[in-house]
Amino acid sequence: MSTNLRTWIEIDKKAYLHNLEFLKSIFKDTDISSVVKGNAYGHGIEQIVPLAQNAGINYFSVFSLEEACRVHSVKNKDVHLMIMGYIPNDSYEWVIEHDISFFIYEPGDLNKAILAAKKVKKKANIHLELETGMNRTGLDDENLKKAIKLIKENRRYVHIKGACTHFAGAESIANHVRVKRQIINYNRQLNQIKKQGCEPEKLHMACSAAAISYPRTRKDLIRTGILQYGFWPSFETRIAFMQKYKHTIDPLRRVLSWKSRVMHIKTVEPGEFISYGTAFFASEKKKIAVVPVGYADGFNRSLSNNGRVLIHGKIASVIGLVNMNMLIADVTHINNVKPGDEVVLIGKQKNNIIRVSSFSEFTQQVNYELLTRLPGSIPRIIKN
Repeated sequence: MSTNLRTWIEIDKKAYLHNLEFLKSIFKDTDISSVVKGNAYGHGIEQIVPLAQNAGINYFSVFSLEEACRVHSVKNKDVHLMIMGYIPNDSYEWVIEHDISFFIYEPGDLNKAILAAKKVKKKANIHLELETGMNRTGLDDENLKKAIKLIKENRRYVHIKGACTHFAGAESIANHVRVKRQIINYNRQLNQIKKQGCEPEKLHMACSAAAISYPRTRKDLIRTGILQYGFWPSFETRIAFMQKYKHTIDPLRRVLSWKSRVMHIKTVEPGEFISYGTAFFASEKKKIAVVPVGYADGFNRSLSNNGRVLIHGKIASVIGLVNMNMLIADVTHINNVKPGDEVVLIGKQKNNIIRVSSFSEFTQQVNYELLTRLPGSIPRIIKN
Protein backbone atom coordinates (compact mmCIF):
# COMPACT_ATOMS: atom_id res chain seq x y z
CA MET A 1 0.00 0.00 0.00
CA SER A 2 2.77 2.47 0.93
CA THR A 3 4.25 2.28 -2.58
CA ASN A 4 1.27 4.31 -3.83
CA LEU A 5 1.50 6.98 -1.12
CA ARG A 6 3.57 10.16 -1.13
CA THR A 7 3.83 10.09 2.67
CA TRP A 8 2.61 7.71 5.36
CA ILE A 9 2.99 6.79 9.01
CA GLU A 10 3.79 3.24 10.09
CA ILE A 11 2.55 1.90 13.42
CA ASP A 12 4.73 -0.91 14.75
CA LYS A 13 2.22 -3.38 16.22
CA LYS A 14 4.87 -5.49 17.93
CA ALA A 15 6.42 -2.43 19.62
CA TYR A 16 3.04 -1.17 20.81
CA LEU A 17 2.03 -4.52 22.29
CA HIS A 18 5.44 -4.77 23.96
CA ASN A 19 4.85 -1.38 25.64
CA LEU A 20 1.43 -2.44 26.89
CA GLU A 21 2.87 -5.62 28.42
CA PHE A 22 5.57 -3.55 30.07
CA LEU A 23 2.96 -1.18 31.55
CA LYS A 24 0.89 -4.10 32.83
CA SER A 25 3.98 -5.56 34.48
CA ILE A 26 4.67 -2.43 36.56
CA PHE A 27 1.04 -1.34 37.14
CA LYS A 28 -0.16 -4.72 38.34
CA ASP A 29 -2.79 -3.72 40.88
CA THR A 30 -4.68 -1.07 38.93
CA ASP A 31 -6.64 -0.76 35.70
CA ILE A 32 -5.04 1.04 32.78
CA SER A 33 -6.95 3.58 30.73
CA SER A 34 -5.35 4.13 27.34
CA VAL A 35 -5.38 7.86 26.64
CA VAL A 36 -6.05 8.33 22.93
CA LYS A 37 -6.71 12.07 22.80
CA GLY A 38 -4.92 14.08 20.10
CA ASN A 39 -5.58 11.28 17.58
CA ALA A 40 -3.87 8.81 19.93
CA TYR A 41 -0.91 11.18 20.23
CA GLY A 42 -0.67 11.25 16.43
CA HIS A 43 -0.69 7.45 16.08
CA GLY A 44 -4.31 7.20 14.91
CA ILE A 45 -7.37 6.44 17.05
CA GLU A 46 -8.76 3.90 14.60
CA GLN A 47 -5.43 2.06 14.54
CA ILE A 48 -4.55 2.13 18.26
CA VAL A 49 -7.90 1.33 19.90
CA PRO A 50 -8.36 -2.12 18.25
CA LEU A 51 -4.73 -3.03 19.04
CA ALA A 52 -5.14 -2.01 22.69
CA GLN A 53 -8.47 -3.71 23.33
CA ASN A 54 -7.25 -6.92 21.68
CA ALA A 55 -4.37 -6.80 24.17
CA GLY A 56 -6.81 -6.60 27.09
CA ILE A 57 -7.19 -2.85 27.61
CA ASN A 58 -10.79 -2.14 28.65
CA TYR A 59 -10.64 1.60 29.38
CA PHE A 60 -10.05 4.49 27.00
CA SER A 61 -9.84 8.22 27.69
CA VAL A 62 -10.41 11.06 25.22
CA PHE A 63 -10.76 14.82 25.49
CA SER A 64 -13.73 15.64 23.29
CA LEU A 65 -17.03 14.37 21.93
CA GLU A 66 -15.50 14.13 18.46
CA GLU A 67 -12.78 11.79 19.72
CA ALA A 68 -15.36 9.79 21.69
CA CYS A 69 -17.38 9.23 18.50
CA ARG A 70 -14.28 7.89 16.75
CA VAL A 71 -13.43 5.52 19.60
CA HIS A 72 -17.05 4.40 19.86
CA SER A 73 -17.04 3.44 16.17
CA VAL A 74 -14.20 0.93 16.64
CA LYS A 75 -14.42 -0.21 20.28
CA ASN A 76 -15.91 -3.42 21.62
CA LYS A 77 -19.22 -3.31 23.47
CA ASP A 78 -17.74 -4.03 26.90
CA VAL A 79 -15.04 -1.35 26.68
CA HIS A 80 -15.37 1.71 28.95
CA LEU A 81 -14.96 5.14 27.35
CA MET A 82 -14.37 8.38 29.27
CA ILE A 83 -14.49 11.99 28.04
CA MET A 84 -12.11 14.18 30.05
CA GLY A 85 -12.99 17.50 28.45
CA TYR A 86 -15.48 19.24 26.19
CA ILE A 87 -19.03 18.11 25.47
CA PRO A 88 -21.39 20.40 23.50
CA ASN A 89 -24.64 21.27 25.29
CA ASP A 90 -26.79 19.32 22.82
CA SER A 91 -24.72 16.12 23.03
CA TYR A 92 -25.22 14.97 26.62
CA GLU A 93 -28.16 12.77 25.63
CA TRP A 94 -26.07 10.89 23.03
CA VAL A 95 -23.20 10.45 25.50
CA ILE A 96 -25.46 9.10 28.24
CA GLU A 97 -27.40 6.90 25.81
CA HIS A 98 -24.15 5.21 24.77
CA ASP A 99 -22.90 4.64 28.35
CA ILE A 100 -19.96 7.00 27.93
CA SER A 101 -18.72 8.50 31.20
CA PHE A 102 -17.47 12.07 31.44
CA PHE A 103 -15.76 14.58 33.73
CA ILE A 104 -17.85 17.09 35.68
CA TYR A 105 -15.84 20.20 36.55
CA GLU A 106 -18.66 22.68 37.25
CA PRO A 107 -22.20 22.37 38.64
CA GLY A 108 -23.71 23.87 35.48
CA ASP A 109 -22.57 20.90 33.39
CA LEU A 110 -23.92 18.53 36.02
CA ASN A 111 -27.32 20.19 35.66
CA LYS A 112 -27.19 19.66 31.89
CA ALA A 113 -26.26 16.02 32.40
CA ILE A 114 -29.16 15.46 34.82
CA LEU A 115 -31.67 17.01 32.40
CA ALA A 116 -30.33 14.81 29.59
CA ALA A 117 -30.46 11.71 31.81
CA LYS A 118 -34.11 12.39 32.61
CA LYS A 119 -34.91 12.65 28.89
CA VAL A 120 -33.24 9.37 27.91
CA LYS A 121 -34.33 7.68 31.16
CA LYS A 122 -30.80 6.49 31.89
CA LYS A 123 -28.20 7.34 34.52
CA ALA A 124 -25.35 9.71 33.63
CA ASN A 125 -21.98 8.15 34.49
CA ILE A 126 -19.91 11.03 35.83
CA HIS A 127 -16.40 11.55 37.15
CA LEU A 128 -16.08 14.39 39.66
CA GLU A 129 -12.95 16.28 38.64
CA LEU A 130 -11.53 17.88 41.77
CA GLU A 131 -9.62 21.16 41.78
CA THR A 132 -6.54 20.28 43.82
CA GLY A 133 -4.11 22.95 42.63
CA MET A 134 -3.86 22.62 38.85
CA ASN A 135 -6.06 25.72 38.53
CA ARG A 136 -7.45 24.79 35.15
CA THR A 137 -10.71 22.81 35.33
CA GLY A 138 -12.15 21.13 38.40
CA LEU A 139 -14.57 21.53 41.29
CA ASP A 140 -13.26 23.70 44.12
CA ASP A 141 -14.67 23.21 47.62
CA GLU A 142 -17.68 25.48 47.11
CA ASN A 143 -18.67 24.00 43.75
CA LEU A 144 -18.04 20.48 45.00
CA LYS A 145 -20.68 21.07 47.72
CA LYS A 146 -23.12 22.28 45.07
CA ALA A 147 -22.38 19.25 42.89
CA ILE A 148 -22.89 16.81 45.77
CA LYS A 149 -26.20 18.47 46.65
CA LEU A 150 -27.38 18.05 43.05
CA ILE A 151 -26.27 14.41 43.01
CA LYS A 152 -28.08 13.61 46.26
CA GLU A 153 -31.25 15.23 44.91
CA ASN A 154 -31.03 13.27 41.66
CA ARG A 155 -29.67 9.86 42.61
CA ARG A 156 -31.98 8.17 40.08
CA TYR A 157 -30.19 9.97 37.26
CA VAL A 158 -26.54 10.11 38.33
CA HIS A 159 -23.91 7.47 39.02
CA ILE A 160 -20.53 8.62 40.34
CA LYS A 161 -18.26 6.56 38.14
CA GLY A 162 -15.14 8.18 39.52
CA ALA A 163 -13.41 10.98 41.43
CA CYS A 164 -10.30 12.33 39.75
CA THR A 165 -7.81 15.13 39.43
CA HIS A 166 -4.89 16.08 37.20
CA PHE A 167 -1.39 16.94 38.34
CA ALA A 168 0.32 20.18 37.43
CA GLY A 169 3.58 18.76 36.12
CA ALA A 170 4.36 15.43 37.76
CA GLU A 171 7.09 14.91 35.15
CA SER A 172 9.36 17.52 36.78
CA ILE A 173 11.00 17.52 40.21
CA ALA A 174 10.47 21.30 40.21
CA ASN A 175 6.77 20.63 40.83
CA HIS A 176 7.33 18.10 43.64
CA VAL A 177 5.94 20.26 46.45
CA ARG A 178 2.95 21.29 44.35
CA VAL A 179 2.15 17.66 43.44
CA LYS A 180 2.40 16.57 47.08
CA ARG A 181 -0.01 19.36 48.03
CA GLN A 182 -2.39 18.19 45.30
CA ILE A 183 -2.40 14.66 46.71
CA ILE A 184 -3.32 16.04 50.15
CA ASN A 185 -6.09 18.21 48.65
CA TYR A 186 -7.47 15.27 46.68
CA ASN A 187 -7.72 13.08 49.77
CA ARG A 188 -9.34 15.90 51.73
CA GLN A 189 -11.99 16.50 49.05
CA LEU A 190 -12.55 12.78 48.66
CA ASN A 191 -13.33 12.56 52.36
CA GLN A 192 -15.91 15.33 51.93
CA ILE A 193 -17.58 13.34 49.16
CA LYS A 194 -17.71 10.14 51.20
CA LYS A 195 -19.04 11.93 54.32
CA GLN A 196 -22.01 12.99 52.21
CA GLY A 197 -22.82 9.36 51.45
CA CYS A 198 -21.46 9.49 47.89
CA GLU A 199 -19.04 6.69 47.05
CA PRO A 200 -17.16 7.00 43.71
CA GLU A 201 -16.76 3.69 41.88
CA LYS A 202 -13.16 4.39 40.83
CA LEU A 203 -10.51 6.75 42.13
CA HIS A 204 -7.97 8.03 39.62
CA MET A 205 -5.31 10.70 39.72
CA ALA A 206 -2.24 9.38 37.91
CA CYS A 207 -1.13 10.24 34.41
CA SER A 208 1.96 8.55 32.94
CA ALA A 209 4.43 10.73 34.87
CA ALA A 210 2.64 10.49 38.22
CA ALA A 211 2.22 6.71 37.88
CA ILE A 212 6.00 6.38 37.52
CA SER A 213 7.24 9.00 40.00
CA TYR A 214 4.47 8.90 42.62
CA PRO A 215 3.35 5.24 42.94
CA ARG A 216 0.76 5.98 45.64
CA THR A 217 -1.24 8.03 43.09
CA ARG A 218 -2.09 4.91 41.04
CA LYS A 219 -5.35 4.25 42.91
CA ASP A 220 -8.00 2.19 41.00
CA LEU A 221 -7.16 3.49 37.53
CA ILE A 222 -4.28 5.23 35.80
CA ARG A 223 -4.61 7.31 32.65
CA THR A 224 -1.64 6.33 30.52
CA GLY A 225 -0.84 8.42 27.47
CA ILE A 226 2.69 8.95 26.21
CA LEU A 227 4.21 5.80 27.81
CA GLN A 228 2.18 3.39 25.70
CA TYR A 229 3.56 4.98 22.53
CA GLY A 230 7.15 4.43 23.64
CA PHE A 231 8.05 7.84 25.07
CA TRP A 232 8.85 9.00 28.58
CA PRO A 233 7.00 12.09 29.86
CA SER A 234 10.41 13.62 30.55
CA PHE A 235 14.05 12.68 30.94
CA GLU A 236 13.60 13.01 34.72
CA THR A 237 10.80 10.43 34.65
CA ARG A 238 12.94 8.02 32.69
CA ILE A 239 15.85 8.36 35.12
CA ALA A 240 13.53 7.91 38.11
CA PHE A 241 12.19 4.67 36.65
CA MET A 242 15.60 3.29 35.64
CA GLN A 243 16.99 3.89 39.13
CA LYS A 244 13.99 2.49 40.97
CA TYR A 245 13.60 -0.67 38.90
CA LYS A 246 17.36 -1.19 38.28
CA HIS A 247 17.02 -1.06 34.47
CA THR A 248 20.05 -0.29 32.34
CA ILE A 249 18.25 -0.43 28.98
CA ASP A 250 15.18 1.61 28.03
CA PRO A 251 12.25 -0.86 28.20
CA LEU A 252 10.04 1.23 25.91
CA ARG A 253 9.92 0.87 22.13
CA ARG A 254 8.98 3.62 19.70
CA VAL A 255 5.80 2.79 17.81
CA LEU A 256 5.65 5.45 15.11
CA SER A 257 7.70 5.95 11.94
CA TRP A 258 7.05 8.65 9.33
CA LYS A 259 8.13 8.03 5.74
CA SER A 260 7.99 9.35 2.19
CA ARG A 261 9.75 8.77 -1.13
CA VAL A 262 12.11 10.68 -3.38
CA MET A 263 10.07 12.57 -5.94
CA HIS A 264 12.80 14.05 -8.13
CA ILE A 265 16.60 14.27 -8.43
CA LYS A 266 18.38 17.38 -9.69
CA THR A 267 21.96 18.64 -10.03
CA VAL A 268 22.53 22.27 -9.06
CA GLU A 269 25.65 24.10 -10.22
CA PRO A 270 27.84 26.23 -7.92
CA GLY A 271 26.69 29.83 -7.54
CA GLU A 272 22.96 29.03 -7.65
CA PHE A 273 20.31 29.48 -4.97
CA ILE A 274 18.16 26.45 -4.16
CA SER A 275 14.37 26.70 -3.79
CA TYR A 276 12.55 29.88 -2.67
CA GLY A 277 14.49 33.07 -2.04
CA THR A 278 18.10 33.11 -0.91
CA ALA A 279 17.89 30.77 2.06
CA PHE A 280 20.46 28.34 0.62
CA PHE A 281 23.37 29.20 -1.70
CA ALA A 282 25.17 26.35 -3.45
CA SER A 283 28.85 27.12 -2.99
CA GLU A 284 29.68 23.85 -4.72
CA LYS A 285 27.99 21.44 -7.10
CA LYS A 286 25.02 19.82 -5.36
CA LYS A 287 22.83 16.82 -5.98
CA ILE A 288 19.45 17.31 -4.40
CA ALA A 289 16.45 15.07 -3.79
CA VAL A 290 12.98 16.61 -3.76
CA VAL A 291 10.68 14.93 -1.22
CA PRO A 292 6.89 15.49 -1.45
CA VAL A 293 6.41 16.49 2.20
CA GLY A 294 6.14 20.02 3.56
CA TYR A 295 4.76 22.13 6.37
CA ALA A 296 1.19 21.29 5.29
CA ASP A 297 2.06 17.71 6.30
CA GLY A 298 3.48 18.67 9.69
CA PHE A 299 7.14 19.02 8.65
CA ASN A 300 7.78 22.29 10.45
CA ARG A 301 9.03 25.27 8.44
CA SER A 302 11.62 25.92 11.15
CA LEU A 303 13.39 22.81 9.82
CA SER A 304 14.49 24.85 6.79
CA ASN A 305 18.30 24.52 6.47
CA ASN A 306 18.10 22.64 9.76
CA GLY A 307 16.27 19.31 9.55
CA ARG A 308 17.53 15.81 8.70
CA VAL A 309 16.09 12.83 6.82
CA LEU A 310 17.41 9.34 6.07
CA ILE A 311 17.96 8.07 2.54
CA HIS A 312 19.75 4.77 1.86
CA GLY A 313 20.39 4.63 5.60
CA LYS A 314 22.45 7.83 5.51
CA ILE A 315 21.68 11.23 7.00
CA ALA A 316 20.74 13.87 4.45
CA SER A 317 20.44 17.53 5.45
CA VAL A 318 17.33 19.53 4.60
CA ILE A 319 18.49 22.56 2.60
CA GLY A 320 16.57 25.64 1.55
CA LEU A 321 13.12 26.61 2.78
CA VAL A 322 10.64 23.87 3.61
CA ASN A 323 7.75 24.43 1.17
CA MET A 324 4.06 23.79 1.74
CA ASN A 325 4.25 20.37 0.04
CA MET A 326 7.96 19.75 -0.60
CA LEU A 327 11.33 19.72 1.08
CA ILE A 328 14.79 19.40 -0.44
CA ALA A 329 17.47 17.06 0.87
CA ASP A 330 21.18 17.28 0.06
CA VAL A 331 22.17 13.85 -1.32
CA THR A 332 25.50 14.91 -2.85
CA HIS A 333 27.27 12.39 -0.62
CA ILE A 334 24.82 9.51 -1.21
CA ASN A 335 25.29 7.31 -4.26
CA ASN A 336 22.60 6.06 -6.63
CA VAL A 337 19.64 7.95 -5.16
CA LYS A 338 16.69 7.76 -7.54
CA PRO A 339 12.99 8.66 -7.60
CA GLY A 340 10.94 6.22 -5.56
CA ASP A 341 13.61 5.59 -2.93
CA GLU A 342 12.31 5.53 0.64
CA VAL A 343 12.85 8.62 2.80
CA VAL A 344 12.57 8.36 6.58
CA LEU A 345 11.49 11.53 8.37
CA ILE A 346 11.07 9.88 11.78
CA GLY A 347 12.26 6.35 12.47
CA LYS A 348 15.01 3.90 11.58
CA GLN A 349 16.67 3.04 8.28
CA LYS A 350 19.56 0.57 8.25
CA ASN A 351 21.93 1.65 11.06
CA ASN A 352 20.70 5.22 11.49
CA ILE A 353 17.69 6.61 13.29
CA ILE A 354 15.90 9.95 13.51
CA ARG A 355 14.08 10.04 16.82
CA VAL A 356 11.12 12.20 17.66
CA SER A 357 13.27 13.73 20.40
CA SER A 358 16.04 14.72 17.98
CA PHE A 359 13.45 15.85 15.43
CA SER A 360 11.87 18.10 18.06
CA GLU A 361 15.21 19.61 19.08
CA PHE A 362 15.32 21.41 15.74
CA THR A 363 11.78 22.81 16.12
CA GLN A 364 11.64 23.53 19.87
CA GLN A 365 8.50 21.35 20.01
CA VAL A 366 8.05 18.86 22.83
CA ASN A 367 7.30 15.23 21.89
CA TYR A 368 3.61 15.67 22.71
CA GLU A 369 3.23 18.67 20.39
CA LEU A 370 5.15 17.22 17.47
CA LEU A 371 3.26 13.91 17.53
CA THR A 372 -0.23 15.40 17.86
CA ARG A 373 0.45 17.88 15.06
CA LEU A 374 0.99 15.10 12.53
CA PRO A 375 -2.07 15.60 10.29
CA GLY A 376 -4.85 13.04 10.52
CA SER A 377 -4.94 13.03 6.72
CA ILE A 378 -1.62 11.14 6.57
CA PRO A 379 -2.45 7.43 6.24
CA ARG A 380 -1.54 5.27 9.25
CA ILE A 381 -0.47 1.74 8.35
CA ILE A 382 -0.19 -1.09 10.89
CA LYS A 383 3.15 -2.83 10.47
CA ASN A 384 2.99 -6.41 11.72
